[in-house]
Amino acid sequence: MISVIIPTLNAQAHLPRCFAALVPAVIDGLIREVIVVDGGSADLTEKIADEAGAHFIVTSPGRGGQLAAGAAIARQPFMLFLHADCVLEPGYEHAVTQFISTAFAQEQAGYFKFALDDLSATAKRLEWMVALRCGLFNLPYGDQGLLISRRLYTEIGGYPEIPLMEDVAIARKLGRRLVPLRGIATTSAIRFVANGYWRQSWRNLFLLLLYFAGASPHRLARLYR
Repeated sequence: MISVIIPTLNAQAHLPRCFAALVPAVIDGLIREVIVVDGGSADLTEKIADEAGAHFIVTSPGRGGQLAAGAAIARQPFMLFLHADCVLEPGYEHAVTQFISTAFAQEQAGYFKFALDDLSATAKRLEWMVALRCGLFNLPYGDQGLLISRRLYTEIGGYPEIPLMEDVAIARKLGRRLVPLRGIATTSAIRFVANGYWRQSWRNLFLLLLYFAGASPHRLARLYR
């Protein structure tokens, strides 16, 4: 029923845990294929993907283009887009099955609740802020996953081939057709710990405001790096 599409770039540190969480749904036959779309990794990403039995392809770096390339070759009626550093909590497959079994599955897309692999109070505050953002503006990011039917994905034009803000762009296309799923996607907190939680959060917000103001995603990508 489902093709899982994972964009990567030097993801060897995270990919094994991401794959491990998918195993129950693969065994049950819910996930029929896993596609890893790599942007030119120089580490063991390809080896890890091959050993896991994933379909590995290489494209130009840029997450929007990588996601679009994965969707172009996916063969199942539903697609689940995941970041390589996301780990789905046990039991997520039941939420996915429930979603795709509803009468509205072809007209809606789902996302998971955001969590970090950090139990600190600062991390919990950030999780609360993300939940608030999703509740008020219906704006989940790519690290919350995206479960969508091929029909709806095609209807809205899919992911734009841009290096940054591709998740915001597709969320804006979907609007109120985006609904929360009963499940958690836990993301690595490494970048927040390394850069500082509030510094990283304010930088993300600043880039988002620039994007809404009309700044080029290519320029924003350079600023992000």
